[in-house]
Amino acid sequence: MDSDSLIFRCFASGSSGNCYYLGTHHHGILIDAGISARAIQHHLHDMGLDFSNVLGVLVTHDHADHIRAVGTLGERIHLPIYTTHLIHEGIDRNYGVQEKLRTSRRYFEKGETWQLFDMTINTFGISHDSTDCLGYVIDLHGQRFMIATDCGTPNPDLIAYLQTANHLVIEANHDEQMLLNGPYPTYLKERILSPRGHQSNHTCGRLLAEHFSPSLRNVFLCHLSKENNDPDLAYQTISQHLAEHNIIAGQDLFLKPLERLTPSPVYILDDHIITEY
Repeated sequence: MDSDSLIFRCFASGSSGNCYYLGTHHHGILIDAGISARAIQHHLHDMGLDFSNVLGVLVTHDHADHIRAVGTLGERIHLPIYTTHLIHEGIDRNYGVQEKLRTSRRYFEKGETWQLFDMTINTFGISHDSTDCLGYVIDLHGQRFMIATDCGTPNPDLIAYLQTANHLVIEANHDEQMLLNGPYPTYLKERILSPRGHQSNHTCGRLLAEHFSPSLRNVFLCHLSKENNDPDLAYQTISQHLAEHNIIAGQDLFLKPLERLTPSPVYILDDHIITEY
């Protein structure tokens, strides 16, 4: 593997914590930091990296499973923490962040495009019941990587960027019947199913099938619920929606549900469709 290759690794994905690395073996960024700084350091070391290789943390929103370690990363390890003013205000109020951000805050406006070293960062709003919520589209080495987690209802900006992406991380949180028949209280089921809640397997499948572009090569399904979903079910449901539009998972694109607690392999993101499942 070339040290300049674009690589992606999921460290964790789900309500217990979310964290992703995108970059090269020289430098990259973390997207969210909802697991401990020690766990993040361990996963970086497994890749031959350290915090010195990390340019900063991009935060999607202020729920604890996405920001648990930002205080430690920002104030003790001195990584810049990038997000909007509203999300920084939400981080301040979140009791799950034990060390509050002071010197490490970095701000941008939602919808803004900006540069971080050799990465072009595009941002867009997402419908979710946090203080604010963002998706990121990152251009690096001729590749376009997009992440949209905790999606709620897909909006026009999400759809427009989806149609230009080469590599995608997108939420497939739950199966509706598993959720409705499961143990969650009514208020929580209603929250998850609301337009500002979480995206289901079927919604994700329809979104991908209806807005598929041949430029899209690799799709990673994120934030799967432990109680209300199953990786095989998510894969089958979304594959079926794609097949109804003559798009074959494993042939026309790589489709992979990410594990909640187990780090993924290191994926090389280039002009090819990944062949490992």
